Amino acid sequence: MDKLKIGIVGAAGYAGGELIRLLLHHPKAEIDFVLSNSQNGKKVSEVHTDLIGETDLVFTQSLKESAQVIFLALPHGRSQQFLHENKIADQVLVIDLSTDFRDEKEDFVYGLTEVFPDKIKSSKRIANPGCFATAIQLALAPAVAQSWTKQSIHVSGITGSTGAGVIPSDTTHFSWRNQNISSYKLFEHQHLHEVKQTFTQLDSYFKEEILFVPYRGNFSRGILTTVYFPFEGKLEDAKKEFIKYYKSSSFVHISDDLIDLKQVVNTNKCLLHLEVTSGQLIITSIIDNLLKGAAGQAVQNMNLHLGWEENLGLQLKANAY
Repeated sequence: MDKLKIGIVGAAGYAGGELIRLLLHHPKAEIDFVLSNSQNGKKVSEVHTDLIGETDLVFTQSLKESAQVIFLALPHGRSQQFLHENKIADQVLVIDLSTDFRDEKEDFVYGLTEVFPDKIKSSKRIANPGCFATAIQLALAPAVAQSWTKQSIHVSGITGSTGAGVIPSDTTHFSWRNQNISSYKLFEHQHLHEVKQTFTQLDSYFKEEILFVPYRGNFSRGILTTVYFPFEGKLEDAKKEFIKYYKSSSFVHISDDLIDLKQVVNTNKCLLHLEVTSGQLIITSIIDNLLKGAAGQAVQNMNLHLGWEENLGLQLKANAY
């Protein structure tokens, strides 16, 4: 059986590199081309040096018409321009990892896998969710669907430096991040728009404020978010609803014990932990920002659309130590 031919545009960055690593080992996929204007002509293993001995792929500047799936791992604001400048056939599955199409414009559907599987199965244009957005939405989707959120929702979250992209800035380079932590974009993070968009689809009466305080962490990978809101029910009832909501999910799991980032880093998992304290339902969620928050979810969306098992090529090992 022939393998599906895959193209990756913007393959020199963090998310593009993760797509290469995943797809090199996907049993039904074959990378057809990796496009990067900045690295054109270089071997992939010269840029992603951990891939020495695993691939002879070379970066190109040209699209191949033979690709059946194209992943766009371009910087935010560049995917829309790329598609306007490059004609891609309607039958080619396009999965975009940027913010450009998350408001579901130009025939794109929002690809939060566990919440909108039917849309993903039927569309050839999928907008992959943001990393913080994924962690927040998976923590809250069952509660919003049950109309439990009647007042403002409080969210705090911390992310690793890879969430800011491969190009260093004043707040991402090692000497600033090391032994340091800071907040940013208080109550106005760009991912809140897509979060609210999802929640109004789950509950047409949803109008609650989401008061989100994000933090920059002094580590490379992973996101931990904690959300809470007033709740009059019992913990057992909340857990039962969450387990029911995610019963068919390959990657979202409810933990009775406290959770920590090492359980999910280098995997496509999202782990959730629930508590009821002082009249609040408190939900902690953890993901790897580059996998479940980016490249892993993109591959999961491809698998879902094609009718394959969602965990195909995504059976990855966490770092236990």
